[in-house]
Amino acid sequence: MFHWYVVNTYSGHENKVRTNLLHRIHSMKQEDKVVQVVVPTEQVVETKDGQKVTNERRVFPGYVLVQMELTDESWSLVKNTPGVTGFVGAQNKPVSLSRAEVDRIMHTASVERPKAKAEFSVGEIVRVTSGPLSDFSGEVSEVNVDQNKLKVMVSIFGRETPVELGFEQVKKTT
Repeated sequence: MFHWYVVNTYSGHENKVRTNLLHRIHSMKQEDKVVQVVVPTEQVVETKDGQKVTNERRVFPGYVLVQMELTDESWSLVKNTPGVTGFVGAQNKPVSLSRAEVDRIMHTASVERPKAKAEFSVGEIVRVTSGPLSDFSGEVSEVNVDQNKLKVMVSIFGRETPVELGFEQVKKTT
């Protein structure tokens, strides 16, 4: 019976561990015991210098998911892979993930709409880079990460006016 297990790795080495593990599975002819090795990731949209940049971010840094039939051979295969520090669970007894946990993690890993990472915070001074208010400066009064928008208080004709702008329309002033 195949179950999902969480393997602890050195942080930042998740993809290297995945590659090493897949190579070891193939070279030791254990394809019938280990089905999948997954590094859960998600797409994150960041705004840098007024440009949207999509990056891939690990959902659980330092961890790799392995779907396998737990036997002494498969346990040893995974445990002795370079970069693996152990299984999540009791000392010598790995604990498998429930179906609900796997579904939640895999859904997180395959989100179609990228999440935005807000580089802006309330009270910060920003400069408008595009649109009719280009070159105006103002203070951020509200950040809406879900819609990638900011509410900025801009001084127009000596009066503070709230203006809703997209992350890509503003730039932090330094």
